Amino acid sequence: MSAGAASDRGGGIYWGQKEVSDSKGIAVIFAWVSIPERHLKSYVNLYASLGWNSLVCHAHFLHAFYPERAMSSAFDILNELVEELRIKPCPVVFVGLSAGTKACMYKVFQIIEGICEGQLYPGEYRLVRKCITGHIYDSGPVDFTTDLGTHYALHPTILKVPGSSKLVSWVAKGIASGLDALYLTRFESQWAEYWQALYSSVNLGAPFLILCSDKDDLAPYHVVCTFSQRLQEFGGDVKLVKLNGSPHLGHYKNYPIQYRSSVTHFLGKAALIFSQRIQKLEWEMTSMEGMHDEISELICDLQKAAVNSNESLRRVAVEPSDHFFLPSSAENQNGTDSGSLQDEQKERSLCLSNPPSLSAHSVLGKVLFDVCVPKNVDGWDIKFCGSLNGQPFASARRNSPPRGIKGLRRSRL
Repeated sequence: MSAGAASDRGGGIYWGQKEVSDSKGIAVIFAWVSIPERHLKSYVNLYASLGWNSLVCHAHFLHAFYPERAMSSAFDILNELVEELRIKPCPVVFVGLSAGTKACMYKVFQIIEGICEGQLYPGEYRLVRKCITGHIYDSGPVDFTTDLGTHYALHPTILKVPGSSKLVSWVAKGIASGLDALYLTRFESQWAEYWQALYSSVNLGAPFLILCSDKDDLAPYHVVCTFSQRLQEFGGDVKLVKLNGSPHLGHYKNYPIQYRSSVTHFLGKAALIFSQRIQKLEWEMTSMEGMHDEISELICDLQKAAVNSNESLRRVAVEPSDHFFLPSSAENQNGTDSGSLQDEQKERSLCLSNPPSLSAHSVLGKVLFDVCVPKNVDGWDIKFCGSLNGQPFASARRNSPPRGIKGLRRSRL
């Protein structure tokens, strides 16, 4: 969308000023048809002189009465911002002029916060949310439940007709009462939604600059002051600038130096907040990368430990010097039952072969038995085969005579 060219989407959305290279940020100006184009141009020039581009939403008359039209313009604004911020992220400041808060601005807050019922919005709008670093209210916000038709529906030239003509007065009151009857009931039902959306902008973490006057008929000072106090109660950073004697939307015209100074200081603060957010985001990304590297190293160490454990287990199972045997699945088969039984017997025989033995003819044997056991005794063979429960035992086998001969022989011993 080229600078200065109006868009057909949503009506009245265009770039008032757009510098590609040297821009410090984007000021999104929300205005209503009640603001003349030449008056709106003065705000565009102000932000351009401070190095900020201006994206203007000059909403049509019915946008303030039909939320569907306001929602359509809000999507167009957000999509335009997404295209720009993808190329070059920069601070974004919302500027609400008079009834522009109702004609489009509050719907943008609802989309960003995701508080519209039954609506799902693209995640790319999170980029816009992170770039919003300021809110400016000039002659607003306006309470739309009081004298709506009289103050907004009638063209200013009709209200300024000289004389006390009864015809002009009757026509003006008739049009105003008709519009109030048609739209005021609907506005009453949307009143809570409208203010809730404005208060929800505190969640964006951006400061507020509110410019008001004690002589503003459409945005009375007590309404604006109450709005400012509620924002502070919700945790908002609010600066309220009161310009005495200034009419509605006449603050910049009547107090140009003070107005410009307040806006300049506020834009510098918004740029600083954006810089801090970028630094925090970079630090978080760096921390996440470092944490990802640590987790990857830990996973690699665990995998190496698991591999080493498996290799050690296999080594223990296959070494012949260790009496550690792992069961094989083949042993459960019927055809190998006898073979496995023999293998177990062989393993036991290997473990019990050559047990420690004590010879009766040794010196220790003589001491223990206190006798000298002859090696050969007539008619007897005495052998010591081992021990039972740590005690030596002897097996005696006599050369028995044939079975047919019965008798008893005494040993010469």
